[in-house]
Amino acid sequence: MTKIKAGDIDVHVQRMGPADAPMTVVLLHGLLYDSLASYYFTVGPALAELGIDVVMYDLRGHGRSSRPASGYKLEHFVDDLRGLLDELGIDHPVHLVGNSFGGTIAFGFAAAYPERTASILFMEAEPPVRQWAIHIREGLTDAVHRLGKPDAFDYIADTYGSHPARLSKAAYKILQSTTIVDDIPNSALISEDLSEVTCPVLGVFGTQTGLAYQVDLLRQKLTAFDVQILDGMGHSVLVEKPALTRTMVADWLFGGHQATLSAAGKVGA
Repeated sequence: MTKIKAGDIDVHVQRMGPADAPMTVVLLHGLLYDSLASYYFTVGPALAELGIDVVMYDLRGHGRSSRPASGYKLEHFVDDLRGLLDELGIDHPVHLVGNSFGGTIAFGFAAAYPERTASILFMEAEPPVRQWAIHIREGLTDAVHRLGKPDAFDYIADTYGSHPARLSKAAYKILQSTTIVDDIPNSALISEDLSEVTCPVLGVFGTQTGLAYQVDLLRQKLTAFDVQILDGMGHSVLVEKPALTRTMVADWLFGGHQATLSAAGKVGA
């Protein structure tokens, strides 16, 4: 693991797999409770063993990356990813796998840099349009309220265990020490019709969170879209079903997106 200067922050990054790999996948973790460790202990090493160039990194404010007091709009996260790819010398299109907020970053990056985006696989995420901004504001406000209760961490430890309690404490520290609560809901959005997103996209949803409401809308708006609906699953598909996640990502990278392109009449485009 190492740190790389990307713009105005130091980014903690881990790169795995052969240097001459035919494809690069960037694994983007979720907000507050996540870090690159979420991928390192689930899908990252397995993808590298398949001969893929795998890039995992801590988002700004998370893990071992820099935690500036401000600068947490979506566009900052997108710029960090661009800067990281530049510093790593990765100039070919990359496949983006995003969990939760990581999926939103993937959409933002694909909209800003379509020539650098090969495909998106997102898990339990929303593209950065008006409805997402409403939902993320509600979610961050609720997190501040719940984690700010005097007995919050004791309750989490007693109910879910010590590890979730540690993650919750880290999340609350981010909420309290940065402008993230105000910044993210006021991010620059992409077009409601998602016209800037031209790469193949696979969406993965659990049936227990309500985010699957987007499926029909995404099918209407995206040029090449496929979906996996996981019955009985909630928001934590990545950590609860790592083997299934590995299979979905590998299938997508080694052929699923080509099938989606074929269905959209775009093979060879």
